[in-house]
Amino acid sequence: MSAFFNAIPGAIGLGLIWGIMAIGVYITFRVLDFADLTVDGTLSTGGAVLVMSMMSGVNVYVALILAFLAGCIAGFITGILNASFGIPPILAGILTQLALYSINLRILGKSNQALSVHKYNVIASMTNVTKALIAVAIIAVAIIAILYWFFDTEIGHSIRATGSNQNMARANGINISATKIIALILSNGLVALAGGLLAQYQGFADVNMGRGAIVVGLAAVIIGEVVFGKIFKNFALKLLSVLFGGIIYYIVMQFVISLGLNTDDLKLLTALIVAVFLGIPYLRSRYAQAHVKTKEVKE
Repeated sequence: MSAFFNAIPGAIGLGLIWGIMAIGVYITFRVLDFADLTVDGTLSTGGAVLVMSMMSGVNVYVALILAFLAGCIAGFITGILNASFGIPPILAGILTQLALYSINLRILGKSNQALSVHKYNVIASMTNVTKALIAVAIIAVAIIAILYWFFDTEIGHSIRATGSNQNMARANGINISATKIIALILSNGLVALAGGLLAQYQGFADVNMGRGAIVVGLAAVIIGEVVFGKIFKNFALKLLSVLFGGIIYYIVMQFVISLGLNTDDLKLLTALIVAVFLGIPYLRSRYAQAHVKTKEVKE
């Protein structure tokens, strides 16, 4: 178990980075009610743009901004495919994700590129976990604060209204096509930003680094809701619960790995974790209904 406890700081670091990615997923999945699969490609795009930018001599902070903007462009394309061409959300995301695979290969020049943390000034690296934890935590808190402000603006409320009831939002004069596109831009920008942080943290960018990212993001969202849903009611706290969900997910994964799980089975474990946490609210409601009925019969 000592190996597990020694690995916890690294798991928290990964959890924070993937938690930022999960916040992007939360915006489309929960706020907008849009099943966006673009993120599997966008995460890799963010990592690729950051690595190649830094290798070209760009400052790490500017490189992160460029990664964010690249993700915004990907989200914009998905939004246009859905809003302007009437392509269903899932298919629009898949089409953009498919296109991003080739684009990411073009950006990287090959399937992966290493980023020497000793040669370049990175802000988050697994070689210095303490520094990485502080830096990523500050970025995550800043993102939550900005999103809390943004979703309290007129545009933010319009996005939330679109996610709650599109027909009612349209009836109230909201341009739901515009709100969808804005939400997708913001969501994928955050995912790409997380990809840039992840590339720094692990020291390389890979064209396949985003494969299965949507499942990990959903895992963080669902875990956060199940564990903290009853106590975190404020929107900012809901975003924070998603961040905590990412941390919990990676701590659980690290614990299972320390028990001897074959790393080839991690995707299977991820699917099982998501399935369990998705089923908990349903089973809980079924139990509550059965309990109420039993109580009524006894009375």
